[in-house]
This record gives sequence, C-alpha cells and structure tokens, in this order.
Amino acid sequence: MKKYLLIFSLLLVTGFSACKKTASVDTAAIAAADDASIQAYIKTNNITATKDPSGLYYSIIKPGTGSYPTATSSVSVNYTGTLLNGTIFDTAASTSFSLAGVIKGWQIGIPHINTGGTILLLIPSALGYGTSASGSIPANSVLIFTIGLQGFH
Repeated sequence: MKKYLLIFSLLLVTGFSACKKTASVDTAAIAAADDASIQAYIKTNNITATKDPSGLYYSIIKPGTGSYPTATSSVSVNYTGTLLNGTIFDTAASTSFSLAGVIKGWQIGIPHINTGGTILLLIPSALGYGTSASGSIPANSVLIFTIGLQGFH
C-alpha cells in the first residue's frame, strides 16, 4: 500500500510541477504593441489624449467640478467599455464600487476627473486584464472606457 501511495505522490508532484512551467511572456513587446495600437486609435479618431507615466492614455471629454477621487475612493459612475475594434464588452449606469477592487487602469485614470466630468481611458493590456482573458475580453486586449463620474466618497 505504501508503495502505491509513494508512486501516486510522485506522479502528483510531477504533474503539478509540469503545470507550473509556462511560456515566457515578452512584456516589453506587448507594452510596445499596446502603445502603438493606442496611438493609432488616437490618430484615427482625432483624439487629444495625455499619456500617464503608467502607459495609460486619457482624454477629458467634459470637465467636472470640485475635488478629485483617489485610487481608494468609492465611486458612482456611468461607463461603457469597448475593445479597439469597437466591440462593446460592458456598460452600466449609476453603478458604485471601490476603485481599490477594479483594474489598475481605472485606479490610475479615474483620479484624473472630478465629479460631473467624463473621461476617456485608453488602457494598455497590462493595466487591464493582462495575459488573461476575461469573459468576452481576449487576453492582451487594450481597453477603452468612457466614464462619467457621478460622485465619490
């Protein structure tokens, strides 16, 4: 019995260690491709955008008033999320959540707008879902969000 248990344990360990081996991801190449795609989108759509040091691009569509939220604020927003090809993958009206629990692109981008304002975020894949697919969003996807900030606390 101990012999079979030992063999089973060895097979299990071997199987799990094989699962840990993943193909290396060239993050610099993906970041460069994302940036080129975002710049082409900006040019094609005649958008004036600012590039954040993180690699995120944003454009203030409508300025708001008052103070700005932080990356840890709870916000109330209207938003639409699309892929570069125009496919809408998500939309919501009057929804609230903590920025601490969303993708990094939102944590970086939302603090650039104040209450009542609308912002366009062009998010490189590393600040979105990265190399993982999420629902109808393919891996390594640049995400575009139009977000109206209704309020925050």
